Amino acid sequence: MTTAPDAPRRTALDAVHRTLGATMTDFAGWEMPLRYASEREEHNAVRTSAGLFDLSHMGEITVTGPQAGEALDFALVGHLSALAVGRARYTMICAEDGGILDDLIVYRLGETEYMIVANASNAQVVLDAVTERAARFDAQVRDDRDAYALIAVQGPNSPAILTSLTDADLDGLKYYAGLPGTVAGVPALIARTGYTGEDGFELFVAPSDAEALWQALTEAGKTHGLVPCGLSCRDTLRLEAGMPLYGHELTTALTPFDAGLGRVVKFDKPGDFVGRKALEQAAEKAQATPPRKLAGLVATGRRVPRAGYAVVDADGATIGQVTSGAPSPTLGKPIAMAYVDAGHAAPGTEGVAVDIRGTREPYEVVVLPFYKRER
Repeated sequence: MTTAPDAPRRTALDAVHRTLGATMTDFAGWEMPLRYASEREEHNAVRTSAGLFDLSHMGEITVTGPQAGEALDFALVGHLSALAVGRARYTMICAEDGGILDDLIVYRLGETEYMIVANASNAQVVLDAVTERAARFDAQVRDDRDAYALIAVQGPNSPAILTSLTDADLDGLKYYAGLPGTVAGVPALIARTGYTGEDGFELFVAPSDAEALWQALTEAGKTHGLVPCGLSCRDTLRLEAGMPLYGHELTTALTPFDAGLGRVVKFDKPGDFVGRKALEQAAEKAQATPPRKLAGLVATGRRVPRAGYAVVDADGATIGQVTSGAPSPTLGKPIAMAYVDAGHAAPGTEGVAVDIRGTREPYEVVVLPFYKRER
């Protein structure tokens, strides 16, 4: 049987998801589990015990060579050559005009080896841009998207689950760090990273090992409340944690400074980098007269805002736009992130509402994130 050229790709865990009865969806060219049963139960499991995610749609790109660090300093907005071996960093890749092409996590695997993890929808764009920008350096860029499956264990019980399956020093593994090891006998890069607002781990393994590792984690998690989780609850978890999503809070029309993430741009690193001039101008503009700010909105009623809905003032004038919105299982209320005129973005600003199909629904402006775990 042949597969249509434009058919969604399937991860190495596709058969497992279908056996578990997952509702599948096409996401960024991949067929991924949306939910297994109740997305609210999956969300709450991550907040209170643990959740198991297939993230194999993410795009891995390896950069190696004597000037790998310098190449990434030029290609990205961060200072990656200063990253210690075994550590990871959240950063971005921008266009020449400062627009965000993608937000990334970069791991330094060795003195001359880095791994970029890009969003699935932007992986080819990032690969092409990094390849072009690294060409002037003694560095090689390799597309490793087919070399990895990515499984995440997230939630307060995730350390106990993983500890039962590995001899790696998880207690010494800091947030945004990674180390090579074995989990249930499977070679893996064990990273203490995630996109849920909880403690957790992301495990990079060979696709051929993914199913065995998933089953081992499932078995070890039986006494720790571990449940399989889909993309739907991953979205509400990241929204509660105030984490941006590309295509919503981040786009090519926005710079990191527009998104309130100017801290990731390192002007003090040596040498030039793509987008530097435009980003310097964006930084000055944001400091002088920020046009809009990313704010949190919490409903006083029950109606849910969605991306694209207008944010209005007491007179009904548009003052912003919702970028992400959903019911919050943790807060028990609808919440949203929105870009709002600076004059209306302060917490407690009165008269702010969301236009939901012609009705102005009152919303409280709050500081992000909506949820922060106890450490």
